[in-house]
Amino acid sequence: MFFSDRTDAGRQLAARLDHLKGHDVVVLGLPRGGVPVAAEVADALGAPLDICLVRKLGVPHQPELAMGALGEGGVRVLNERVLRETRVGDHDLAAVEEREHAELDQRARRYRGSRSSVSLAGRTVVVVDDGLATGATALAACRVVRARGAARIVLAVPVAPRGWTTRVGDDADETVSVHTPDLFFAIGQFYQDFSQTPDAEVIACLDRSKAARDPVAQGADVRIPVSGITLGGRLAVPEGAGGIVLFAHGSGSSRHSPRNREVAGVLNRAGLGTLLFDLLSEAEAEDRERVFDTPLLAGRLAGATEWLAGRPESTGLPLGYFGASTGAAAALWAAADPASPVSAVVSRGGRPDLAAERLARVRASTLLVVGGADAMVLDLNRRAQALLRCENRLAVVRGAGHLFEEPGALEEVADLATSWFAEHFRRQRVSTPS
Repeated sequence: MFFSDRTDAGRQLAARLDHLKGHDVVVLGLPRGGVPVAAEVADALGAPLDICLVRKLGVPHQPELAMGALGEGGVRVLNERVLRETRVGDHDLAAVEEREHAELDQRARRYRGSRSSVSLAGRTVVVVDDGLATGATALAACRVVRARGAARIVLAVPVAPRGWTTRVGDDADETVSVHTPDLFFAIGQFYQDFSQTPDAEVIACLDRSKAARDPVAQGADVRIPVSGITLGGRLAVPEGAGGIVLFAHGSGSSRHSPRNREVAGVLNRAGLGTLLFDLLSEAEAEDRERVFDTPLLAGRLAGATEWLAGRPESTGLPLGYFGASTGAAAALWAAADPASPVSAVVSRGGRPDLAAERLARVRASTLLVVGGADAMVLDLNRRAQALLRCENRLAVVRGAGHLFEEPGALEEVADLATSWFAEHFRRQRVSTPS
């Protein structure tokens, strides 16, 4: 045996990938067994960890023998030799594919939830599994990654049979294996502990990696006095920040909103500060009338803005609002105040119609982001846009619903918001005398 368990295998594999340190790398683990291995690699390289969902197509009555694999994005790889030798017909193949497609979709929901996948475009992607036998799953994974725009693919495994690289061909730009034994019957023979990896461990690996690299989590807890109450918040201001964005969450949410935190993290990594805070106290949040009281929420946002402006972290920095759902109405309502200091507003799946009477008075440059499949809200935003007199734009995220849960949808929102704030904060800094 070469490895005590998958953690040990991951550490040994990471040592072979040291040359990738300092590069723009993403590490993808193949669920389930490849994820704890990949977690060790990602930690050693200081790289983000994500999953590459691929399902093996097992031969009927011999499921451990792969006759192919399915991947995200409709990728399908078949092993013609195994199909010939086992004489699996089209009907049986279709039945296995249907079952594995359903499992692929279910796992995507289970592992990712509302979390968007990490962008691979133009980056070096390390695809990691706990070993390679037939290569069908790894081949499908590489093709999925290539289709998502990876500039370079490194396929890395702790153990593989001698001559395994010929099976991969050109689908990987680099291949790495710690051991390539001559006698290879199954991956598990090289592990002391090769017990099945539970879903909970996969999710825990992803959560730990995200928390370790989450700038929001590394911010400071703050208490914000507004209108006679104190609201909880999280302030994260990177060194040399180009501005600070205040987040106004939607109904039924709070400063802990996973979608807002995801966007805030992207803004932080782009050099922008963020303040996520509760618009209502816990007791107030139980009152549905207050949840939809736009003037009240806008007042809280304005109060938090005034508090932030008095903090040393914000001295000389432009300010902006990011509002989601009903929070977008509060952001626009507050921005319509002639004394508002904000220079840019971004609305995600917002309800600007709830601030219709104030929209013509907004002076901050406004970006309305709506999901293409969110027909009602898209119509409301189009009507609201016609009322705006400031610089504005309506961006439609194709195929996205109201919560932007579709793969890549929230990532697109974050990219749009980052570009919008960065550009308008830059303009304000240029136009403001030092």
